[in-house]
Amino acid sequence: MKIICIGRNYADHIAELQNEVPSAPVIFLKPETALLQRGQPFFLPEFSPDIHHELELVLRVSKNGRHIEEQFAHTYFDAIGLGIDFTARDLQSELKKKGLPWELAKAFDGSAPISPTFKPVSEFADLANINFHLDVNGETRQTGNSSLMLHPFAKIISFVSKYISLKMGDLIFTGTPAGVAAVKLGDQLTGYLEGEKLLELAVK
Repeated sequence: MKIICIGRNYADHIAELQNEVPSAPVIFLKPETALLQRGQPFFLPEFSPDIHHELELVLRVSKNGRHIEEQFAHTYFDAIGLGIDFTARDLQSELKKKGLPWELAKAFDGSAPISPTFKPVSEFADLANINFHLDVNGETRQTGNSSLMLHPFAKIISFVSKYISLKMGDLIFTGTPAGVAAVKLGDQLTGYLEGEKLLELAVK
């Protein structure tokens, strides 16, 4: 399986990092070793003192496909969960200044925790109106809704599949809303999907 991530997909997050609004989805990948499951803790890496949380809706790909048309994209994922795209912000800033890829800041081991359970698509009344939020130590830090995405699910799947074939079991991180901030030792992160607690994570 592979982890496909969409960057700069919420206007408020683009603004808070003072980035340009992209005309097409921004794509980057994380390796399988970035995955954290079943409530495993996140261990702060030694190479950065500035690791930021980025809560995201995550799609689970349910069948293989390439060159998928937007009108059929909804048939290629069967469940939605939560994930955190941990980012070494200091390192990312250095790489961006040099025009270099972001992978060292985004794809390190353990940088992609996901919720242990995903909710079937059939349980959502409207895929364009999904609420989610992240609490850090009981205080809400990030709040998002899928209606605020610059590129919705169907466009993401169609765009990605023109370049990268999708396979059953792949995960697609769909972008983060504003409110990202650094995590510190001892933090407890809790992610909610439509009010349901779906993700819990300790920072060690």
